[in-house]
This record gives sequence, structure tokens and C-alpha cells, in this order.
Amino acid sequence: MKNIFDAGFVRDMCSTAANMYRLGWDERNGGNISYMIDKEQVAEYLDIDKAVREIPTGFDAKPLADRCFIVTGTGKYFKNVESDPETNLGIIRISKDGATAKLLWGYRDGGKFTSEFPAHMMSHIARLKVDCANRVVMHSHPTNLLAMNYVHPLDERKFSHTLWEMCTECIAVFPEGVGVLPWMLCGTNEIGEATAEKMKEFRVVIWALHGVYGAGKTLDETFGLIETVEKAAQIFMLTSHLPRINTIKDEDMVKLAELFKVNYRKDFLDI
Repeated sequence: MKNIFDAGFVRDMCSTAANMYRLGWDERNGGNISYMIDKEQVAEYLDIDKAVREIPTGFDAKPLADRCFIVTGTGKYFKNVESDPETNLGIIRISKDGATAKLLWGYRDGGKFTSEFPAHMMSHIARLKVDCANRVVMHSHPTNLLAMNYVHPLDERKFSHTLWEMCTECIAVFPEGVGVLPWMLCGTNEIGEATAEKMKEFRVVIWALHGVYGAGKTLDETFGLIETVEKAAQIFMLTSHLPRINTIKDEDMVKLAELFKVNYRKDFLDI
């Protein structure tokens, strides 16, 4: 078998986690990533029928039965993923009954996947129903987006509209806008269920006063999605205390959406 440390999905997880830490999105052990990978890919590097141990999923994950994921570990620091992936990452395969996950590799120190695992898996289930190409769920604490939570109404329409106004590319990158949840206790199935419900409409879901969940087809795409939202939030925070004399008008956003042929939320615009 091939060396697991040479696997593209391991290298990509390492570089993505390093970038998220470098940008200040994932301080200490804040944030988590899960990436669905084909069994055939994993089988090039690991015996997918041989489990190191089994870990309870914490909810009924049967819709994901037999699927494989690489997931960041609970209590692990993103700054350490690149230097020690075998301790900070794990590759798991969901059991047929959805009650446990078979650990195929990783969590070398006896650890397990992130405490937000149910929220991630519930979001995967929701996104796969919308777009079967969606494979990544990413949670982080982008600084400016989090700051914006404290000074902007936590209303999906208003929040999305404000972000769209900040950068020309925004309505093209996240034309559905962003979902917003009120503050909820993290690490619970309740917040996982609420996030999954939002994921039926949005690829970006804000956890009020906490952080953000993003979903996408690849690690790069999902990272870029959150990166764009964070850039828009940064511009808002840099300008919100100043008189605004220019803005991107709603009719111009429509032109952008039509140019890029994206299905945008028309009810989020004043047209």
C-alpha cells in the first residue's frame, strides 16, 4: 500500500489547517474540518476493513453508512496539524448502523474526532441532498465576521445584503446569502440539527457570537467561500463607523448575478 502521509487528502488537510491558523481563524483548538473521501481512495493507503477501534458517533449517522471521512481531532490545535497529522487527524468509516465510526488511522494519542462531529455529519447529510458533490464542512472563528456579529442585526436578509455590498465578487461567490443562527450551546446535537436545517438553503451558516460553518465541494472551495465572507466582514468593520458615500447598488448586484449566471436570493435585494 502507498504511504498515507503522501495521500493528497492528508496533505490538503494539513495545508488548509495551517492556513486557517495563520489567518487567525482557528485559535488554540477552535475550529474543525471534515472531508468526505471515496473508499477507493482510502483503500490505496489503508485497509478499510481493519479498524484500530470504534468511536460512538453520538447520533444516528445511518445516512452516511460506509462513507469515509478525514476529520480533525477534539482538543487539537490547528497549528500542530501539519507537523503531526497522525495525532491531530483521523480517518474514519461510518458503520452500517450509523452508531459508531471505525477509526482506520490517526488520533494516535487515543483521542477522537471533534466534539462538533454530529454537527459536521448532519451538515454533510443535508448538503449531499442539495448537491452530491459537496464533500467538505469547515468550522472556524474568522475575526472580522465574529466582530460583525456584535454590531450588526443578526437577520439573514440584512446580514447577507450588507456582505454583498462590501465586495463586487460577493453575490457571485455566495449568491444564496448566509444563514444565521442565534447563540446556541456548541457541541450539542441541537446546534447540529439547526445548522443542518440551514444547510438546506445556505453553504455558509453563522453561529452567532461564535463562528461560521461553511460547506463546499473541495477544501479550496470551502476555504475560499469563508475567506470571501470574512473579507466582506473586514471591509464592513473598517468602514461601519464612517459616513458611507458610495455603495454597490442592488441593481448592480443583479447585473453581477446575471453576468455570472448564479441563482441569487432575489428576496434579499430591494428590487
